[in-house]
Amino acid sequence: MGKLDGKVAFITGVARGQGRSHAVRLAQEGADIIGVDICRQMDTVTYPMSTPEDLEQTVKEVEALGRRIFARVADVRDATALQEVFDEGTTELGPVGIVLANAGIGAGASPASAEQQWEDVMGVNLTGVWNTGRVAMPSMIKQGEGGAIVLTSSTGGLMGVGIAAPGFLAYTAAKHGVIGLMRSWANYLAPHNIRVNSVAPTAVRTPMAADGNLAEVMARNPGIANALTNAMPVDLVEPLDVSNAIAWLVSDEARYVTGTVVPVDAGQLNKR
Repeated sequence: MGKLDGKVAFITGVARGQGRSHAVRLAQEGADIIGVDICRQMDTVTYPMSTPEDLEQTVKEVEALGRRIFARVADVRDATALQEVFDEGTTELGPVGIVLANAGIGAGASPASAEQQWEDVMGVNLTGVWNTGRVAMPSMIKQGEGGAIVLTSSTGGLMGVGIAAPGFLAYTAAKHGVIGLMRSWANYLAPHNIRVNSVAPTAVRTPMAADGNLAEVMARNPGIANALTNAMPVDLVEPLDVSNAIAWLVSDEARYVTGTVVPVDAGQLNKR
């Protein structure tokens, strides 16, 4: 018996990295998954983004656990496409009780225009989170069975990095905005027994963080070194560390936890 038996989770950015880890971790606890990912490269992103093959691998890993998964390609900036996947997924798997707004991109590339860097990062990291919530919330309210939503922020959503590049400014602003959305939605949805929280990871070993090669990240962005310094003697955390926090947040073990940010940061925020 898993602590999420019978639940259906809607997860964005599910093709790899934290999103795949979350899907697999929740599937281990008995959840079925509706997942989306963009599965293409954006011009303002310097690291390789997800592919259709990555999404297929997530499907294989979830199904290997004996759980069902409905996975499709969609851009979280496109609310109409996101709604279509959500509706098709719930028709196939049943009503959603868990939402993970995980999709996000790193700071924009300097060769791109300042406006394009800003628009892309804000579009995915903030508007995409808003779209994910507004796609899922009406049906969760209508079901009347409560639920849990987790919005992925960052330690960058709780501090100012101090880098003037437009992509970094957009990242910081978006991740702060995610926490504002979380706090507002937590109050709005509390009467419906739908809990809303955020996780705030430090650097995570994913392609966005050069799969753990922080020297490569800092070579691209020298000013970020101080923002990536943790109190504990680790350079970064693993996707599973974030997934374990989320698995707790969306379970009945956290049934009265709402409106809060859970740092998974090896003490980074406290050190500052």
